[in-house]
Amino acid sequence: MSDRRVTLDDLGAWLLKGNADAVDLAGRFAADPQVTSWCVRPGYRVRLMRPGQQVVFWASGSRGRAAYGVWGVGRVAAAPHPGEPGGPWTLPLDLTILAEPLRVRRDLLRADPRLAGAEVFRQPQGANPSYLTVAQFAALREHLPAPPGGGHGPPPPG
Repeated sequence: MSDRRVTLDDLGAWLLKGNADAVDLAGRFAADPQVTSWCVRPGYRVRLMRPGQQVVFWASGSRGRAAYGVWGVGRVAAAPHPGEPGGPWTLPLDLTILAEPLRVRRDLLRADPRLAGAEVFRQPQGANPSYLTVAQFAALREHLPAPPGGGHGPPPPG
């Protein structure tokens, strides 16, 4: 997936991808914008996941069909747990998909030099979870809508 190992010291947020060409993510999230779990590939990254860590939802797909990019933000709700032997794990989440006009397009993020090197751009076909560094997540937060009460994007990890 990546030649760079993620460390907790430089983890800004986990990044979970969903292919909006393969599944009707727009329809699913229009009906219910709350995401309570997502599949992740077992490995060392899953063992680093902790409740409270930031999570970004990235919708991928064919260019031009939808506003692909960051569709939601939230947090890890509980430790990931294994599925069937050899299968994906499930990551419990407290994540909300943004209303369509508030989603941050992939092309806007790729144009930001602070985000251009993000793993999701370097290895878009990589398995979940991907990640953003502390600096990349700080840059992304500047593109996210302000939460109630002001500021940019979700609150920093607490």
